[in-house]
Amino acid sequence: MMTARTRLDLTNGIAVITIDSPPVNALGAEVVAEIAAHVDSILANDDIVAGVLCGANGIFSGGADIHGFGKPTPSGPTLRDVQTAIDRGSKVFVAALEGIAFGGGLELSQACDYRVAHRATRVGQPEIKLGLLPGAGGTQRLPRLIGLDVALEMDVSGEPLSAQRAHELGLIDELVDGNVVDAAVAFARAHVARGRRRARDLDVRGEGSAIEAARKRAQPAQRGGLAAHYTIDALEGALKLPFDDALKNERALFETLRQSEQSKARIHVFFAEREAAKVPGVPRSSYKAKTAAVIGSGTMGGGISMALANGGTDVTIIDLDEALVARAKDIITRNYEATFKKGRLPEDEMKRRLGRLHFATSLDAVSDVDLIIEAVFEEMDVKKDVFRKIDKLARKDAILATNTSTLDIDAIASVTTRPERVIGTHFFSPANVMRLLEIVRGAKTSPELIGDALSLAKQLGKVGVVSGNCDGFIGNRMLAHYRREGDFLLEEGATPQQIDRVIREFGFPMGPYAMVDLAGLDISWRVRKRRNAERPPLGRYSKVQDRLCELGRFGQKTGSGFYKYESGNRAPVPDPEVEALIRATAREAGITQREISDDEIRKRCIYALVNEGCNVLADGIAIRAGDVDVVWVYGYAFPAWRGGPLRYAQSVGLRAVYEDILAFQKAHGVYWTPSPLLEKLATNAGTFT
Repeated sequence: MMTARTRLDLTNGIAVITIDSPPVNALGAEVVAEIAAHVDSILANDDIVAGVLCGANGIFSGGADIHGFGKPTPSGPTLRDVQTAIDRGSKVFVAALEGIAFGGGLELSQACDYRVAHRATRVGQPEIKLGLLPGAGGTQRLPRLIGLDVALEMDVSGEPLSAQRAHELGLIDELVDGNVVDAAVAFARAHVARGRRRARDLDVRGEGSAIEAARKRAQPAQRGGLAAHYTIDALEGALKLPFDDALKNERALFETLRQSEQSKARIHVFFAEREAAKVPGVPRSSYKAKTAAVIGSGTMGGGISMALANGGTDVTIIDLDEALVARAKDIITRNYEATFKKGRLPEDEMKRRLGRLHFATSLDAVSDVDLIIEAVFEEMDVKKDVFRKIDKLARKDAILATNTSTLDIDAIASVTTRPERVIGTHFFSPANVMRLLEIVRGAKTSPELIGDALSLAKQLGKVGVVSGNCDGFIGNRMLAHYRREGDFLLEEGATPQQIDRVIREFGFPMGPYAMVDLAGLDISWRVRKRRNAERPPLGRYSKVQDRLCELGRFGQKTGSGFYKYESGNRAPVPDPEVEALIRATAREAGITQREISDDEIRKRCIYALVNEGCNVLADGIAIRAGDVDVVWVYGYAFPAWRGGPLRYAQSVGLRAVYEDILAFQKAHGVYWTPSPLLEKLATNAGTFT
């Protein structure tokens, strides 16, 4: 029998339900309704002895269709209705897992009596990454199948398991290398005589102490941990409540989370990440870099090279200094070995990645590679010199990319004979870890090259966001305003530790001064000197960071910056000398210090981001508001549970944000001129969407 998104086939008394709803066989309302009808027909047909659930095109199911979240609940049968029908029936059901079985897909399989999986399958309940919990029995059946401890870890982290690990835990009953549907049919036939084995009838293996330990590890509910605490509460129900009561409790917690701002913000980021890959006028690309050269063996060059090697690219790291090449090779090797020793990387994969890395001391090594990424000092003359040379050496079809964080892409491209093949690829440190890749299009960059760069980001497991060409692009252009307000607040009476605490309480993992100490004050100093030479400040300018740099206080690497650091310890220690320097700088500038509230610190730092984010959007540097949010969530650790700067402003209320900015303008002058876009949206009750 054929239907729109599923089909039902009979094989000698075994009924096979196939979900065929590409691309990931999501369990939308229509799909679930069809599955429910198939299950009912199987249970009503005496000639059918067992049922098998599978997915088409090598995928079982990616889970619920989250496009439906926030919309009225469909009137038809739900996934829970399907599970209840299977539970109440007398026939054996087997799930044939392949590709991925995530979220509601894995929950559906847990209502079956057995699970057979292809060895390459991954399974998981990642709902927490959307600020939710498994809402279709996943907090009740899973701990009965694999034990409470592992279920807690799996549901609270949202991380998937390999089929091998799931088999070891008892979630999967049989692993196969061949056709998983054929294997599941054979398995079902062999187990009909055994009868039902419902997860709901199994005992929960685990103790209440695991629940309390998980609560202590979880983030506070008000700081992004709401879903974690609700998930733990639902799993506790598996221990303390009858199964059906625990299911009702799970569903009530799910519905509360679904209406929460934390979940709405995370879902916004989820969709914004996917929208970022869609750029008007840019064709889709399946580009993959097979070979690459990275020029520069420092921290960024080494991290970029590792990112490429991790993505399957053969990479040559080039530096003219043999000692620097040797140092880079040693650091990269030790990084991989440390990851292996922590159990995060199999030894054979570590060796494969190391085998993709090559080293050279001549630019001639760029002559026959697909992709060239320049990662030298953030100085225009140095970068131009490199591009003049590689323009003469590189293949005509090679991508010429610059890893600049602030510089003019067009100026760099202008020294080549092929500006259409030049693009900015702004990696974030550590480049082998951070997920954001800011892709900067020049005036002459071809649309095809932009598509290739987006495909490269996907190859490397990164989120690619396309930015227009301006000083700082999307992220660092906004960062300059955030840091400016922090420095002004210091001069007005706040301390580095107060500002850092307020920003951490807002949800960032680090405050701006602990962060700049980690990155190195000399890096931003170099940028400021370049900017001030090109465009001298027209208004107030804080000299605090410049003074620290003049004293050689560059942060953790020199043992002092905004904080002091004891040898072998990265914990920041407040330094009275820094506070004295700030007071002296304020006196020189004629600023009278005062008590500053946490509320003012939070608003001035975050609303500075919002206001400039609106300017970035209005200027066409960012294509959409979601791109701004994605850049800040993945590149600067803006709390995902707040959705990014612009999504956060919308949750507060654009009118309220605008009025606070007007007040700051009155008190602090021209830097707080409201963005015309923000003014328009605030006064007309508009939104970014």
